[in-house]
Amino acid sequence: MAKELGKPKKERKVAGLNQTELAKALGQYQSFIAKVESGERRVDVIEFLDIAKAIGFDPKAAIKKIAAK
Repeated sequence: MAKELGKPKKERKVAGLNQTELAKALGQYQSFIAKVESGERRVDVIEFLDIAKAIGFDPKAAIKKIAAK
């Protein structure tokens, strides 16, 4: 969830999840989500797809948005 992929915090909140709930859905700690949202930690493709599924956004659309820039 790099900054170019949107606003991860906003997307998470729109999904009605807090950091702890998202972390639990991913099998991660809350601090993992905090670091991703702050940009301190990057995610790999598999993590990105897992986050997209948990939050409920289309990963293909997010990637197309980047490619269009």
